[in-house]
Amino acid sequence: MIVDALQSIPVSIVATGALVGTAASLLGAFLVLRENSMLTDAISHSIVFGIVVTWLLTRQASGPVQIVGAALTGLLTVWLTELLTRTERVKNDAAIGLVFPALFSIGVLLLNLYARDVHIDTHTVLLGEIGFVWLDTISIAGVEIASSLVWMAVVTVVNLLFVVVLYKELKLSTFDAALARSLGFRPGVLFYALLALTSVTAVAAFDAVGAVLFVAFAIVPPSTGYLLTDRLWRMIAIGVASSFVASGLGYALALRWDVSIGGTMAATAGGLLALAFLFGPRHGLIAQEIRRARLARRNDLRALAVHLFNHEDDADAEESLVAALHEHLRWPAPRARRILVRALDETVVRRDGRRLELTPKGRALAREILEPWNRDAEASPPRAV
Repeated sequence: MIVDALQSIPVSIVATGALVGTAASLLGAFLVLRENSMLTDAISHSIVFGIVVTWLLTRQASGPVQIVGAALTGLLTVWLTELLTRTERVKNDAAIGLVFPALFSIGVLLLNLYARDVHIDTHTVLLGEIGFVWLDTISIAGVEIASSLVWMAVVTVVNLLFVVVLYKELKLSTFDAALARSLGFRPGVLFYALLALTSVTAVAAFDAVGAVLFVAFAIVPPSTGYLLTDRLWRMIAIGVASSFVASGLGYALALRWDVSIGGTMAATAGGLLALAFLFGPRHGLIAQEIRRARLARRNDLRALAVHLFNHEDDADAEESLVAALHEHLRWPAPRARRILVRALDETVVRRDGRRLELTPKGRALAREILEPWNRDAEASPPRAV
């Protein structure tokens, strides 16, 4: 049954996409947290330069030598970016925008000048065609398996081992590089190792999905996890799960609509990010609006409680009258009625005819606001005029 599944065309396509997403998300989570997400885009484009240069030097268009060459090109991209940033003449994002188009354009020129007959196509490198991964197979124990599936499985395992073995070091270096350095770790070395693996993952993904889908999987699923949790391991897990969902659902939608499989997978990943952005329990837009509205309602009750508390000792004060809320608190009549109804429902105030009185709960709410302010006022000596 497993053998039949591995030889199935839909399984090969979906599994390849899921493995690309998993391998990219494992590393992309740390790049997102470091605010270096666009380095994946820079690396994925600039290593065209590395692929062409490696072929010119070794005449090998694939294999371990190409992977090493591409990884070195990715590190070169980062080094040049940091070199420009350290001049303090350009910012980091501008430096990225200068470096990777330059390396990519040089790579394209070299490809057209010296490697026209080589099976390296810039369109394929950028866009790929995941729908054809089943055509290129390798034999393992007599079973023909899509080569992209095998290579992505190997890269995914390597990335997973890197993250699991160095999880504490990566976590500390990501959130507090100074502390990591003081404890004897080498955050710079870890960062370059992370980028080298990112370059290797990009090269492994080229034949299957191209640079565009790789960048989408390296940034979008981890960003989805970032919106849904504040725990690193959960962020990584959600990113991996989002990659699986985007691959499976994207493939099904692509068949239904007869459109690009890779493009639909990327769009599906974006759709999951949009859902997290809207409906995330903590950072989602709707959740934030609900908390903002709840805080505004709470502040209305606090304002009413403080107003009544300040006039509580004056039994004849007109400020305690229901009709006075509009004039003294500058609340429109409809808003004043809504706040009064809420205050009565939550037993912050009670009515005594036309007059409002604070309950013990309302008095405590007023003191919660006034006492810190009174302490600060007492602690600050009067200023000389």
